[in-house]
Amino acid sequence: MTTPAETTSAAESGAPTSAVEQRLAELGLTLPEVAAPVAAYVPAVVSGSYVYTSGQLPFINGKLEATGKVSTGELGTSDEPTVDPEDAKRYAAVCAINALAAVKSVIGDLDRVTRIVKVVGFVSSDPTFTGQPGVINGASELLGQVFGDAGIHARSAVGVAVLPLDSPVEVELIAEFS
Repeated sequence: MTTPAETTSAAESGAPTSAVEQRLAELGLTLPEVAAPVAAYVPAVVSGSYVYTSGQLPFINGKLEATGKVSTGELGTSDEPTVDPEDAKRYAAVCAINALAAVKSVIGDLDRVTRIVKVVGFVSSDPTFTGQPGVINGASELLGQVFGDAGIHARSAVGVAVLPLDSPVEVELIAEFS
């Protein structure tokens, strides 16, 4: 599996441009290019002092590394592709990185983020899978590592039947900025 560290930077120049991007670099991560919308929406919008991102899929280098339902493989349907919960957790972190790229695209500098307010995570789940919170912890834990106390947020983790492009996870967030 490709890791978030293998995502490509939007600015391949090397040195991070902000303290937040420096923390990402210390974690072996860089911000990717913002994914082009696949329908009638924009990746992020600003309203007042908040940025609302659209749902972000775990694109790595422009493609999904895995598709299918998240499942422990012990029960449920086996005629569909499945994704292990630990892999899905890593993909949720990729979604969070992609969401941060969307935030940066509309406010210019992630150092302007004062708080991650809310994260909503969707997990394409086998009907018997109930570990959605553990999967979305991938996004929450990454945001905590990057923003410290400002990364602690309210959250929903929702199991769904299917996601766009048969993605195993999707994450959106709300960030406050100054």
